[in-house]
Amino acid sequence: MQKQFINAAMRIVVTGLVGQYAFGGVAWDYSQYVEGFRQLGHDVYYLEDTEMWPYDPIKNTVSADASYNVDYLRGVMEKLGLADRWIYRSAPDASYHGHTEAAAKEICATADLYLNVSGCGWLRPEYLAIPCKVFLDSDPMFTQVALASGKQDVIDRIRAHDRHFTFAENIGAADCLIPAAGFDWIPTRQPIVLDWWELLAEPPRDVFTTVMNWVSYKSCEYNGETWGQKDVEFLKFVDLPGRTAQKFEIAMGMGPGMKRPTEMLQQKGWQIIEPAEHLPDPWTYREYLRRSKGEWSVAKEVYVKSRSGWFSCRSACYLALGRPCVLQDTGWSNRYPTGHGLFAYQTIDEAVGGIEAVNADYAAHSR
Repeated sequence: MQKQFINAAMRIVVTGLVGQYAFGGVAWDYSQYVEGFRQLGHDVYYLEDTEMWPYDPIKNTVSADASYNVDYLRGVMEKLGLADRWIYRSAPDASYHGHTEAAAKEICATADLYLNVSGCGWLRPEYLAIPCKVFLDSDPMFTQVALASGKQDVIDRIRAHDRHFTFAENIGAADCLIPAAGFDWIPTRQPIVLDWWELLAEPPRDVFTTVMNWVSYKSCEYNGETWGQKDVEFLKFVDLPGRTAQKFEIAMGMGPGMKRPTEMLQQKGWQIIEPAEHLPDPWTYREYLRRSKGEWSVAKEVYVKSRSGWFSCRSACYLALGRPCVLQDTGWSNRYPTGHGLFAYQTIDEAVGGIEAVNADYAAHSR
């Protein structure tokens, strides 16, 4: 019976934050699930119902007016060939967009699977009634610490799902410090729709890049330790430009508190650009990755210190474009082959070695 269910075409509802965070590469994190399932023959709809007031990136504030977010989401889905495959519910006025409220509820009433990516979907009765509900943890260790800390609202929300997946691909391994917190976690990774990441013949710029925030949100506390963000890890490698002739350019958001030490980073040799100006949508984001020689990146301290095995969707997109990656190891090297187009590092010497290996035979490492 289970085999028949898996092989049959299903109606799948995928949640996301494409309209809420209407900028940069956020759309790729969710839309590739929709298109991936569609290409596998399923009947798929994207549903954005977060109960959060919409964020307006132009005004840099939350707003009761969702028109910017709806227009952005509509444009993205139309360009991706998913024009009739999205639903957006605005929290301030409970209005539905993309489909009427009645149509949206009918879609859910006939759905087989509710995939709650990042746990961002609000659990209304019509969603809870879907036969199989899957929670996908995209922020490992932060999620499990909230559970282990006894936050009842988080526990109740996650336990309302039937299956629990996580981007912590190393979870359960001897070196992984992430607590299961009473759940049976199934490791998974982000899908990449290769049709959307076409390799081009023209040579890229001679610069390694990445896209990041200096800080995304607050650190967490667990077992008497602080588990932090990318700023903690970046500072360990801040002298990298002085160790190699290779140029580095970082599309780096300020993050909460606007505490990015821009002047210090520039003095160390890092070129810093503003993501909001240069990568305002999925298309400029994709072009930025495509025009890069490759990616060099750190990960959040929480992913590194916990040995989570987390691997970035962004990095997978670089690789799909034929752009080699030199990435801080979160434990992902236990699961992914390294040394050909993909290099793991834990020390600055290893980071330099990865950059030098790519530059020594770029043609081989960019295939």
